[in-house]
Amino acid sequence: MSKIAVIYWSGTGNTEAMAKAVAQGTRGKGAAADLLTPDAVSAAALSAYTGVALGCPAMGAETLEEDEFEPMFQSIKSALAGKKVALFGSYGWGGGEWMRSWEQDCAAAGISLACESVICNEAPEDDTIDACKALGAALA
Repeated sequence: MSKIAVIYWSGTGNTEAMAKAVAQGTRGKGAAADLLTPDAVSAAALSAYTGVALGCPAMGAETLEEDEFEPMFQSIKSALAGKKVALFGSYGWGGGEWMRSWEQDCAAAGISLACESVICNEAPEDDTIDACKALGAALA
């Protein structure tokens, strides 16, 4: 059975709602899903997972959250090689540049994304929740 880590940071609850939908989509395909925050993640612990969904909102000048998420992401990058990986998150301004930069960072690190990333402006609506469920299903 597949086991998926859904790792997210959320400041307003928008990315958390997306993470819950990702986990729901994963479980709907019969896989196990663990919802985790950055403080509960280590590179060594990822060996127990076949796939990883990473969720973070855009912060500041369209960057990943810098105090918790970005350091955690940097510390696990090498452990993501060979796993199914997908990205998701929300933003309140701009046009999603942070996600394009994050995707490029993954590609440069040799991380292949299993499906198209999911982003939304502000709170996720039904179509975004459905896309997050599909993202979870793709990882399962």
